[in-house]
Amino acid sequence: MAKIGFIGLGHMGGPMARNLIGAGHALMVFDLVPAALEAAVAAGAGKASTPAEAAAHGDILITMLPAGSHVRSVYLGRGGAIEAAAPGALLIDCSTIDVQTAREVGDAAAAAGRAMVDAPVSGGVAGAEAASLTFMVGGSAEAFARAEPILAAMGKAVIHAGGSGNGQAAKICNNMILGISMIAVSEAFVLAEKLGLDHQKLFDIASKASGQCWSLTSYCPVPGPVPGSPANRGYKPGFTAAMMLKDLRLSQEAAGKARAATPLGAEAAAIYGEFDAAGRGGTDFSGIIEMIREKRG
Repeated sequence: MAKIGFIGLGHMGGPMARNLIGAGHALMVFDLVPAALEAAVAAGAGKASTPAEAAAHGDILITMLPAGSHVRSVYLGRGGAIEAAAPGALLIDCSTIDVQTAREVGDAAAAAGRAMVDAPVSGGVAGAEAASLTFMVGGSAEAFARAEPILAAMGKAVIHAGGSGNGQAAKICNNMILGISMIAVSEAFVLAEKLGLDHQKLFDIASKASGQCWSLTSYCPVPGPVPGSPANRGYKPGFTAAMMLKDLRLSQEAAGKARAATPLGAEAAAIYGEFDAAGRGGTDFSGIIEMIREKRG
């Protein structure tokens, strides 16, 4: 089994690290939040006092960080993770960040003789806890082959998306689809309410017709049709609206740089921005239906 450094033990990183420990890997972990760090230590990890100490542990480093600025801070510069990692080490960044940062950090790793992949995830906290995440991986074929068995301990699907940064590209494109489709499903259910059509009846029909999509069949935004959806527990988050907004904004930043027209993506970002500005960013992203219901045509 591998010796792995792990930096970033938040809502996603914490359960991911525990799954690696459960698979028999030896972890050295670091986080700025003492409670998160101690929880991982209680699960069997060693405690690093600095990110560099975690990076120097073994031949693999995994990071799960909030934003591109944090990834740059951890990896780049004197005393950063790239410098601290052993020659030939494999660096795996599971954060969801902008494509440009992923590629710049990947290039810096390659220049220092360290292999690196960007491997953002889909599946939310529930997927992290159940080791059922989907990993979208950017990097060389050789680096992917090294990363795949490690990522498989934390997920159900590990997919090579192509070169450096392509994992991030896949993630923001996927989540733009998700954000748009959740708004569409929510609008349809609110319209059904106004027209006197029962939630379950709409679900039974649309889930078997051309309106079928993941936002409907796996994450239905109204209580009842999908028992496991957050709608049945007051929209307690599996994936917060604030996180959806972050990903939609990343998609729009990328679209601007690539000169790609994404009018629905832009509108979805604006709608989730309004939801977040109203103090509801901690709600599950499917809770957007509540704001849609409050609006009047």
